[in-house]
Amino acid sequence: MDNSVAPSDEDFLHDCLEAPTIDNSLSITDHDPTNTNNNTPTPTFDLVDIEALPQPIPADSPADASTDTINSESCSLKRSKPHDETDDGWQTVDRSKKSKKEKKEKKIPSPQSTNYPSIKFNYNAKLQSKIALDSLRNLILYIFSEGTAPQWVAISQRPQFRKIVAIMVPGLEEAMFKPDVNFATYNDQPLDLDQKPRVMTSPDDYYPRLLKKDELPVILQDFADMFPHLWPVKTPGNEKFGHIRSPLATMLTAPIEKTKEEKGKGVQAAKEPKGWKDQRTRITEFLMMPEDFQANGYVLHPACIPAERRKHFHDLDGWVHTNVEDFADGDVPEEEIQQGSITAGREILALDCEMCVTDPQEYSLTRISLMSWDGTIVLDELVKPDKPITDYVTRFSGITEEMLAPVTTTLKDIQSKLLEILHPRTILVGHSLDADLKALQLTHPFIVDTSILFPHNRGPPLKNSLKFLTQRFLKREIQKGVAGHDSIEDAKACLDLVKQKCEKGKFWGNHESQGENLFRRLTRAGKAYRANGGVEAKGGVNVGKTSAMVDWGDPMKGAGAASTFPIGCKSDDEVEEGVMRAVKGDPVAEEIPYGGVDFVFARFRELEAHQGWWNCKSDIPSPDLSNIPLETCVQTLTQRIKRIYDMLPPCTAFIVFSGSGDPREMSRLQAMQAQFKKEYTAPGSNWDTLSVKWTDREDQALKKAVGVARNGIGFIGVK
Repeated sequence: MDNSVAPSDEDFLHDCLEAPTIDNSLSITDHDPTNTNNNTPTPTFDLVDIEALPQPIPADSPADASTDTINSESCSLKRSKPHDETDDGWQTVDRSKKSKKEKKEKKIPSPQSTNYPSIKFNYNAKLQSKIALDSLRNLILYIFSEGTAPQWVAISQRPQFRKIVAIMVPGLEEAMFKPDVNFATYNDQPLDLDQKPRVMTSPDDYYPRLLKKDELPVILQDFADMFPHLWPVKTPGNEKFGHIRSPLATMLTAPIEKTKEEKGKGVQAAKEPKGWKDQRTRITEFLMMPEDFQANGYVLHPACIPAERRKHFHDLDGWVHTNVEDFADGDVPEEEIQQGSITAGREILALDCEMCVTDPQEYSLTRISLMSWDGTIVLDELVKPDKPITDYVTRFSGITEEMLAPVTTTLKDIQSKLLEILHPRTILVGHSLDADLKALQLTHPFIVDTSILFPHNRGPPLKNSLKFLTQRFLKREIQKGVAGHDSIEDAKACLDLVKQKCEKGKFWGNHESQGENLFRRLTRAGKAYRANGGVEAKGGVNVGKTSAMVDWGDPMKGAGAASTFPIGCKSDDEVEEGVMRAVKGDPVAEEIPYGGVDFVFARFRELEAHQGWWNCKSDIPSPDLSNIPLETCVQTLTQRIKRIYDMLPPCTAFIVFSGSGDPREMSRLQAMQAQFKKEYTAPGSNWDTLSVKWTDREDQALKKAVGVARNGIGFIGVK
């Protein structure tokens, strides 16, 4: 605004700016030069009304503004431009109007409205099996990140979800929800591997069970107030191989995302994860340890056997062992290792063998190939088996009857050559070398196995094929056509895979099986929508979701390290408090912001300890709850879950799941099987002297026990 005044207005301006006087009643008297009647009361204004005086007219105001308006502005006590000059006595008042969209607060929809979020059983779904534990994790990803919409439930108003709380409760079983359950004798029943006392309906019933309050035990009736259904949930695992995958790891590991180009196009080349940095690693870092040999079916070399047991060692009939007395024999002094060398002064030989069938359950060596680190072929010979060949399996071995007709080399000839070639500093590289070494009837303590270096994405005992690894990591094809495998080609592929692993580092290839941490995925790709993120989030934007891991012990030692706020606990009481704190936030935001985090994952473990499900390999000792009745333990657990539910804010998805069924019999049989393998594969072992014998009877029992352990339960609802 222009502050200059025309000369013709000087008199008026002088009179108008005459200093006001403040009377005893703290009012301001405005002198009026036009008033000649002293009897007229002088207008007074309370001090609080000063701010209400008219604002200065902007410089660009219309030229036809009324004189009254101009005079009113001229007489205003407020400066026309309060920020033209600095004065601590004035403050700038922003009277600009905000748009309706900006001023409108994000409202929580009414539970009765059609905008309220829900997760309901999709009655049109045709379930062919129980929902997998992965399905619960994928449900979380769909609501808060990206993913395919689940078909087994109908999710409405996904953008309206504010929070997700997931609680794992090992020890919670479907049989506890039977109306006639007797908790006093619940654990007295002998374990039936046919699952009859542990389920409410047939194992083939894939559909959720409707929770009716009057049909539940009194101590569990609160579940009917929180959830509409009890879902049978299948834990990932394999009865054939006698194992289940970790329920906790399954829930907290998100699958690797595939681009649109990758979907439906077969094996895709491996890509470096975001932020990946190569870390050159010596090959000696990938050597198998003695405990790895037995777990992967290898026959032990004497150097792998403790010194006190070697005096009882007896060679297996026909087997030979390389000349290595101790593991330390392979060590190379640092001064002999070339700087930056990834071979660490060792001789690296890639080994691959081809076999043919000589007995129904026996394969015999028919070809052996050895290749050095630089690709030189050290040995490549055909071998004549001692026994007649019943099946050449040419489509796999590449061996024909015509090829072996003139061959006179025997297995013993090959063994003699290998004992000359292999020395304490030799490292054998190959894919599932246990089969090759069994065909050679030879042991060597320094092995690098590519089937272990690049683990299967579903975990052991499953293994990736060499063909798949070559496609995935080397971007080339092997074992093509109907002519069978080429042992030179396979040995070269193993060598190149190991070289790549050494150049990239220990974790290269492991991320293929591990997937991505769930907390990290939500932080990286969590989505917000207009309903919970404002106008700017219309259509969905990546904003990242905050999270908390509330668990016994130190969550920083596991997957919880990637959560925004890991909360360690020593009891279920502390877990309950931690969940409430994570949902609400700290009162004055000391650590967790007021309003809490978006995603909370927690685990109650006292029922798990009471039922004897606690993993004995855990770093945390199991609490002693033997003096507490099972009914009291279950009732306390239900009350904890109900208190958490009551405290949840509206529009919160609430998931409770057991993770697995009863794993005790499975664990017992697995330990028995491991002991049997340890004794049976030891050189010189005798069936009659084994402390544990594993027969088809135990094998069938293990398969049933795994089936029991895979039967978990889950509950899904919305507060």
